Amino acid sequence: MTGLKLGVVVDCADPKALAAFWGGLLGVRTAAAEDDWLDLEPAGEGGPVLSFQRVPERKAIKNRIHFDLDVPDIHAAGERAARLGATPAGGPMGDPRAPFRVWRDPEGNEFCFCTAP
Repeated sequence: MTGLKLGVVVDCADPKALAAFWGGLLGVRTAAAEDDWLDLEPAGEGGPVLSFQRVPERKAIKNRIHFDLDVPDIHAAGERAARLGATPAGGPMGDPRAPFRVWRDPEGNEFCFCTAP
């Protein structure tokens, strides 16, 4: 298939606030916005468009899909995420040489900071 472009949509209560968190975390800006929808710029050339869509219901259970963000230092990345409004969902896990840690964004969506050995 040619011309296929991936988009990832996050259901949320406040698209503007959640996009500000993810945009700050990923270092990207808003590309388009409406009252109930907001797109961020792709994080890298050819990367997926991350969008936020207002929905009436709140997050109730664990995500079935989550983001893994590869970082050189999960502790430094976690400190930055916390300043932006994230909360840890537990301590570092996995191989001590390449740990990962689960976090929650301001609306409770889980994501991980991961390192490689």
